[in-house]
Amino acid sequence: MNAQINQLHSIPENSSLLIVGGGTGWILEEIAKVYSAGLNITYVEISEKMIKLSKARDFKNNEVDFILLGVEDFKTEHIFDVILTPFLFDNFAKPRAEAIFKDLHQHLKISGFWFFVDFSLSARNGKWWKAIILKSMYLFFKIMGIVEANQLIDMQPYFTQEKYKTLEKRLYYSGFISAIIYQK
Repeated sequence: MNAQINQLHSIPENSSLLIVGGGTGWILEEIAKVYSAGLNITYVEISEKMIKLSKARDFKNNEVDFILLGVEDFKTEHIFDVILTPFLFDNFAKPRAEAIFKDLHQHLKISGFWFFVDFSLSARNGKWWKAIILKSMYLFFKIMGIVEANQLIDMQPYFTQEKYKTLEKRLYYSGFISAIIYQK
């Protein structure tokens, strides 16, 4: 949660935000603590239960459009100021992660911000225990039929290829969680 909350200070006033895979919607209340009005938020979530929970949140006077779809099925002509993808890409196998990245990239305005939070194995210390935890998580979620991925995709090369600038990078849990603010 802290990895996501700490990024919110970088949301520009009166922005349009795309939140992909926001889960229970707790982040909407955290955003409202920073801006109680003036934001136009598109909230894409695949779970009907999570959309219902999210709609019950207090997002103050921000406008929120709830979209019940998987990100791969979400289509819009809108270009956003900010995109938030909390723990999104760890759900997908490489081909789908690449396609989703390309699609989201097209929907972020030039100089817009991409708030990326996900698991990471890149830090040196404790790489072995992080790999074990990640493998256990993937096995559990695979058995439950929740995710298609069985390994973590390093998304950094995609941002580098599209020439995103890293504005801020914070690591949590000995580098197991990475929170990066990119600028297009």
